[in-house]
Amino acid sequence: MAEPLLNAAQQALQEALGHRFARTDLFLQALTHRSFGAVHERLEFLGDSILNCAVSDLLYRRHVDLDEGQLSRVRSHLVRQDTLASLGRRLNLPECMRVGAGERRQGFELKDSIVADCLEALIGAVALDSSFDAASACVLALMTPVLDATPLNTLGKDAKTRLQELLQGRRLELPVYRVLVEGGTQSSPHFRVECDVQALGLKSEGLGTSRKTAEQSAAQAVLNELEGKQAS
Repeated sequence: MAEPLLNAAQQALQEALGHRFARTDLFLQALTHRSFGAVHERLEFLGDSILNCAVSDLLYRRHVDLDEGQLSRVRSHLVRQDTLASLGRRLNLPECMRVGAGERRQGFELKDSIVADCLEALIGAVALDSSFDAASACVLALMTPVLDATPLNTLGKDAKTRLQELLQGRRLELPVYRVLVEGGTQSSPHFRVECDVQALGLKSEGLGTSRKTAEQSAAQAVLNELEGKQAS
């Protein structure tokens, strides 16, 4: 029986992964969402396990200075949904996937969960098509650049804590948070909070369903502004 043909995007994906599938049907199965036809949850399960194992090995060997808790926080950052979805989009997965029309509505991107699940399924498919080592090598190639760009000292810390530590490191006064709007309903509250860093002449606002989340949003906005100024 002839192997199914791949389109140009799918062929380019194999090159980007560094693995050319001997079983094209397995490759396409990993790219198929349940809305299209045959599901790939078993491949996701396998890929997720390999991903966690390969990333754990990478971190253990590379960061001998980190303890168990720190290693776990870094691993969680690398294998979380938005990280995987971002990697999947860089690989052009949405263009390669087979999904139903309802998931690919015109003008809408595929959900992060769909793209992330597909990447996990691909990792599982590489292992079945070749070996665990081949799948681990694929994970290593994908994750190493992400790890290189990850500021390990900030992982696990919320925006308010990071902003406070940054200001304390410069021996500057801590920010002042003010509630500007407290509204909505009891079941759907709405807060708008201002974060005022007088020492730097910066003010930013944040929204949230609680004062705490709005403060975190405002602190993150200040951090983003500081990062933007440093980059320029």
